Amino acid sequence: MYIVDGKIMTMAGPVYEDGVLHIRNGKIVEVGGKGSVELHPENGECVLPVAGAWVMPGIIEAHCHMGITEEKKGMEGDDCNETVNPVTPYLRAIDAINTMDAAFDDAVRAGITAAMIGPGSSNVVGGQFALVKTHGRRIDDLIIKAPAAMKVAFGENPKVNYSEQGKSPSTRMAIAALLRQELSEAKQYFRQKEQADRSGEFFTEDFAKECWKPVLDNRIPLKAHVHRVDDIFTAIRIAKEFGLSMTLDHCSEGHLIAEELAQAGFPAIVGPDLTSRNKIEVQNMSFKTAGVLNRAGMLVAITTDHPVSLIQYLPICAGLAVKAGLPMEEGLKAITVNPAKICGVADRMGSLEVGKDANIAIFDGNPMEVFTRTLYTIIDGVVVYDHRSQAVD
Repeated sequence: MYIVDGKIMTMAGPVYEDGVLHIRNGKIVEVGGKGSVELHPENGECVLPVAGAWVMPGIIEAHCHMGITEEKKGMEGDDCNETVNPVTPYLRAIDAINTMDAAFDDAVRAGITAAMIGPGSSNVVGGQFALVKTHGRRIDDLIIKAPAAMKVAFGENPKVNYSEQGKSPSTRMAIAALLRQELSEAKQYFRQKEQADRSGEFFTEDFAKECWKPVLDNRIPLKAHVHRVDDIFTAIRIAKEFGLSMTLDHCSEGHLIAEELAQAGFPAIVGPDLTSRNKIEVQNMSFKTAGVLNRAGMLVAITTDHPVSLIQYLPICAGLAVKAGLPMEEGLKAITVNPAKICGVADRMGSLEVGKDANIAIFDGNPMEVFTRTLYTIIDGVVVYDHRSQAVD
């Protein structure tokens, strides 16, 4: 397939006016300005003319609960939190994501081609996130990376859930202590396993501890639910104690401590700001946070936290962050290349470069503007949404 005559926003530097993007076997094989790529439709490859349209990498949602907290299903469709045990690292999002949730179709229609989906924040350790494609029926076929992160949560949510049950944790001290205890036990488990391997002794693997291996090896990050300043600093303290990588998810008061956060070196996934301040810990929530953190030098992505705010409004949330001070180009990066970097898949997606997956969104203008329409959504080189026919199955 050749996509021709559009404004190609590569998110890797160049912008090609009247550009050409060549896709073959689900990958980008050529990208450049008009005349730099030869067209050979005689080989059976189709040509998609998109004159005047914006051709962008597929949008990436870096933190949501789509398909795990289903819309309009109540308790029957809510598998987001196992609220009987505060430490559940062995839970896997892929075992609960329902791809028939209407939010998947909404995401595709908004040009969103990938989403990081996982457990909620009622537990100190919630379980394993997965990065998945947004179009298809069988979750196993949609997986881009799983596990992709380990969810941990600080502050109000685990406190409220377990104090109501008369159980620990009911304080922030207990939340931190439980996480430290779990990480210490996991490290000890792997030391014992390594010793057994060296000596040839029999060792019984523990399913509840094996899930920590990619975290301790820094192959995937802790995904820390943090809103308040004190919770953000506690998460950083623990991550540094154990030498772990981490993302600061929500980071609602991050703009109050931007310089300190930049020095700490962890990226932020900011939002959901398109919602009410319905909890004590989000009283300082603001669309300006992304811009303040960006100016401090942090890597920033934007999230809807679907269904807290709806996933199809992710580009609009980026636009509101731009309105509040985030530079225009950084707004686009915050929903494309930045989440790809944060989610550990920038080698495959997030920018339009040769060799990367052909996950592409085409709009009739800037997607961060409210009147802009999605024209086409392409995943792995296949058109999965076409505005002319509304949808392609």
